[in-house]
Amino acid sequence: MAEFIPLYMFAAVCLMLIFGYPVAFSLSGVALAFAAGGVLTGHFDMAFLHALPNRIYGIIINTTLIAVPLFVFMGVMLEKSKLAEDLLGNMSRLCGTLRGGLGVSVVLVGMLLAASTGIVGATVVTMGLISLPTMLKQGYSPAFATGTICATGTLGQIIPPSIVLVLLGDILSTSYQQAQLKMGIFTPDTVSIGDLFVGAIVPGLLLVALYIAYIYGYATAFPAKAPREEHNVSRGEALRILRPLLPPVLLIIAVLGSILTGAATPTEAAGVGAACAILLALGKRQLNLPRLREVMTSTTEITSMVFMILIGAAVFSLVFRGFGGEELVAGLFEQIPGGVFGATLVVMLVIFLLGFILDFIEITFVVVPIVAPVLLTMGIDPVWLGVMIAVNLQTSFLTPPFGFALFYLRGVAPAGVLTSDIYKGVLPFIAIQLFLLAILALWPGLITWLPELLFN
Repeated sequence: MAEFIPLYMFAAVCLMLIFGYPVAFSLSGVALAFAAGGVLTGHFDMAFLHALPNRIYGIIINTTLIAVPLFVFMGVMLEKSKLAEDLLGNMSRLCGTLRGGLGVSVVLVGMLLAASTGIVGATVVTMGLISLPTMLKQGYSPAFATGTICATGTLGQIIPPSIVLVLLGDILSTSYQQAQLKMGIFTPDTVSIGDLFVGAIVPGLLLVALYIAYIYGYATAFPAKAPREEHNVSRGEALRILRPLLPPVLLIIAVLGSILTGAATPTEAAGVGAACAILLALGKRQLNLPRLREVMTSTTEITSMVFMILIGAAVFSLVFRGFGGEELVAGLFEQIPGGVFGATLVVMLVIFLLGFILDFIEITFVVVPIVAPVLLTMGIDPVWLGVMIAVNLQTSFLTPPFGFALFYLRGVAPAGVLTSDIYKGVLPFIAIQLFLLAILALWPGLITWLPELLFN
């Protein structure tokens, strides 16, 4: 029974999180309680916890993680500057005459917001407040409208610069080095956040294209549930409409372009993005002292939460390793039929199911450090694994009954919109995302091709 203590630890943490206890303190509290019990029964060596100060110091001096508060600041600043409202108004006038034009506008604006902010909750709430009343007023089916908004809001999970990819990149970098050392490679290759950013570009654009194709097909098949506007846009008016799109597009180019060309690291690009967000808010006359204070407070709260979870995860991983958790997981994976494919499928299924009850940060810090070293030892490409996990986490955001995007939208939706409408509306988009996962599994080059081309 003692060899299964790591699994009991994992189950205990999940139980604490289900009961609503804070993630960071659940991780560290459960780990220390099990460690104390292990010392008393002779199953745990306290020497493992002697490495904790070095772990915490490593987190503090990790320059990669500086990107977290900078990207969060950029996202919150753009959210407060009413960027989404202007983008949606202009895009809907441009696409309104197409079949499902307003829905296509929501997806395109959501894509720009995802590439500008990377924060799922903010995008869903913002789009829900701005676009849902407009879609309902135009005659869109409540289910179709809410499904489109929820799915669009989760694009921030996969389209860079994504906070998910930043956190996954840091964890996978450590896991990849551990895996190579176990394989006897003492000059290990590295994987960076920039690799994940570049690897996620093609899947992110492909997902947007699949969303738009579904919306157009649905509007064509059921025109009464997705009517189009009856007005024409002249060429001059189209140019006037497109002009306000230039600042956010330039912001995206500044952030992602500097990473793709190698001119800046993701951390440096995050600094550029934060500075550009301030300039954009100033240009729109949306920045004043109270709003800046609000942005700084929100950024500090989110960043503090992330780093407290990082420290809690460090405690958990040390105790998990002290009880032989890595060896246990490796042994379990070896017994799964199907080899590498079977092990990867089981991990993806577990992450998908945990997404019903846990937030992406919790899954990233609790599950990924446990399974990633084992999968990478089996020869899986780290960039492919990171992007697959990100898409999987995005899917879990939409899955009823506990998908977080559903709760975000339910909180701002009009009373006339039923929860069952939201559930029905997201089902086709969940199917699309699962289809994308299957495509990426069959053709991993969709993820790995661009990073190999740019970074060799």
